[in-house]
Amino acid sequence: MTDYSALITLLAERSAKRGHFKLASGRESDFYIDARLTTMSPEGLALIGPLAVSALRNAGWRVDAIGGLTLGADPISYAISYASAASDHPLRAFTVRKEPKAHGTGKLLEGPIRAGDNVAIIEDVITTGGSALRAIDAVRSANASVTGVLALVDREEGGRQAIERTGVSVVSLVTASQVIAALTR
Repeated sequence: MTDYSALITLLAERSAKRGHFKLASGRESDFYIDARLTTMSPEGLALIGPLAVSALRNAGWRVDAIGGLTLGADPISYAISYASAASDHPLRAFTVRKEPKAHGTGKLLEGPIRAGDNVAIIEDVITTGGSALRAIDAVRSANASVTGVLALVDREEGGRQAIERTGVSVVSLVTASQVIAALTR
């Protein structure tokens, strides 16, 4: 079994559910992927980090930092950063808060992101693309450049296209149809 196959199987076994769900986008669905059940597990982190580093390299994106909207992007970003540590170009992970911090420095971005960085936005599950677009805006407001969006799962419901209409490329490790297919095995 390849690492991609193992990731799809893990997502199907731990994260995918059938039923009636309201998604973060507000849409209704009979299929839900709670990616955190995979991304916050040792097995998930061990698979996602190296696969994502390879996906970034295969996309030709030369990035300095990776991060996205909390909470979904956080474990994925940390797994990628850790997996890149021994490489010739380690990646710094950061978090985009949903609202600026109400105390202290009032930051919207947390972590070692710097003005001028080339950044890959990380997303756990893309449905409409709204979370990734919010993260893109926050990163650009911090004077960093967005190279692309790397998603763990693309639900194949138009989110990729919404992001790409803004001129930002999207790469996903797996698609919802692959996870659904693994559910039916």
